[in-house]
Amino acid sequence: MTERMGKRRSQRWYAGTDRNSYIHRAWMRRGLPDDAFDGRPHVAIANTASALVPCNMHLGDISRSVANGIWEAGGVPLDLPVMSLGETQVRPTAMLWRNLAAMAAEELFRANPIDGVVLLGGCDKTIPALLMAAASVDLPAVVVPGGPMLTGHFQGEPLGCGTDVWRLSEEVRAGTLDPLVFAASESSMIRSPGHCNTMGTASTMAIMAEALGMTMPGTAGIPAPDSRLLERAQATGRLIVDMIDADRRPSQVMTKASFLNAIVTLAAVGGSTNAVVHLLAIAGRLGVDLSLDDFDRTGSGVPLLVDLQPAGRHLMDDLFRAGGLLAVLREVQDMLDPGAITVTGKPFVDHLADARIWDSEVIRSRAEPLLGEGGIAVLRGSLAPDGAVIKPAAASAHLLQHRGRAMVFDSIEDATRRLADPDLDVDEDSVLVLRGCGPKGYPGMPEVANLPLPAKLLARGVRDMVRICDGRMSGTAYGTVVLHVAPEAAAGGPMGRVQTGDMIVLDVPARRLDVDVPTDELARRSPARDAVGAFANPTRGWERLYIDHVRQADTGADLDFLVGRSGHDVARESH
Repeated sequence: MTERMGKRRSQRWYAGTDRNSYIHRAWMRRGLPDDAFDGRPHVAIANTASALVPCNMHLGDISRSVANGIWEAGGVPLDLPVMSLGETQVRPTAMLWRNLAAMAAEELFRANPIDGVVLLGGCDKTIPALLMAAASVDLPAVVVPGGPMLTGHFQGEPLGCGTDVWRLSEEVRAGTLDPLVFAASESSMIRSPGHCNTMGTASTMAIMAEALGMTMPGTAGIPAPDSRLLERAQATGRLIVDMIDADRRPSQVMTKASFLNAIVTLAAVGGSTNAVVHLLAIAGRLGVDLSLDDFDRTGSGVPLLVDLQPAGRHLMDDLFRAGGLLAVLREVQDMLDPGAITVTGKPFVDHLADARIWDSEVIRSRAEPLLGEGGIAVLRGSLAPDGAVIKPAAASAHLLQHRGRAMVFDSIEDATRRLADPDLDVDEDSVLVLRGCGPKGYPGMPEVANLPLPAKLLARGVRDMVRICDGRMSGTAYGTVVLHVAPEAAAGGPMGRVQTGDMIVLDVPARRLDVDVPTDELARRSPARDAVGAFANPTRGWERLYIDHVRQADTGADLDFLVGRSGHDVARESH
């Protein structure tokens, strides 16, 4: 027992007979048995449940199942509420606080007497933030995703959470859908607990966690109300105790090979462009050399196999019943690095042998993909020297090579106001350019890149146009949208010097994004004042810290002083 006590990190708090160890033990004796302090592993359950984060409201139930598994395996479970971010609720944008949530969780993991941590997340930013924190501290860690909601129906049709909001709201603006009918669909969309049921960012990041090896294989995508999720949560509780005994840490699981496997997965499932920013940030915490170009090199030849909204027709509970992520990845197993392991300690590919496709309409075979290439394309050129991204699977094929006149907006408020103007000088060939929406400029890089189309063009039947932005778009959104343009306008990027009337050239096959203006002329122009920080002048608090230290989208938009690992050692103790 003495040997076991000496090995546990938590015993640095609890072992001994001095005053400090007495305090640590005594204050925790609120139901814990005597043997809780004899060297058993103490496991934090990092829980992002919140009534203000609707997608994560049910995580308390999952936490209890995890705790049961930890007790069963001989550990001590400790629920640890951590900062939670709801994509739909917080203003001005949840992305403003992803790094704060990661920093706060990191400090809590390091400061407390724990030997490992189970990460409970669901809504878009919670899983990335928890993975960033776990990577920085590098204690044994495993993710349990909260799972997607069940599909709701309205007037006999399935509703894709998020995707159908964008679609139906545009039909209202076009005058083809009664606003009262639109409002009536609201109560049908959210049928159950869980996050968005499309292949939006929440579903994508749960899948990325599994592809990185950070969940029990086969967990990502289990619907939130499904009893099998609770079963898997309890099994994860048992697993984390084994991981602590084996000292199996995030840095051993999330290697470069794991990130490349995640990029293959991102392409095969048609995942959200937001995964690019989050994966880059997680890799930065680990010191893994991952770049924007890795997404193009590794993902460009991967077929899109999952027919889910917004790139396809079906929804997440369809993916689960059709065989789930493992069935998808069995089709592209030859594209995966066999050396990458999971939290089980076994190679990821070892978990694919028994996977099967049960519905080939939802999960396509390698021989009959939805698209031959499903990867996210990385664009460079005079408008995006450090890169921009586009999701071809969600775009209109006829717009992937396009030349058009720029219509420039200096803020989302400017765009919202002017796009409703019936006299706006714009046609279907125009390119809508929205700037001032990057990490610094907004601040926080909001999901506004999928601009609503001009009202006058909607009325004429236009349903897609080329749109370019230094911000992000929801993973549930669709359209020919170029986003994450770096450097952003507020960081001195050429986006700030584009003018209405300039010719924009998009060539996705050639991976180019250019403004057809002579280089010297573009350099002589003064940046547009409203696009370079008119809204980004806080004097205090997190926003001030964020603006001063946030990096650009092409490196993950983390804070410069949070890149890399600090480990879990805490040297000083004083009571």
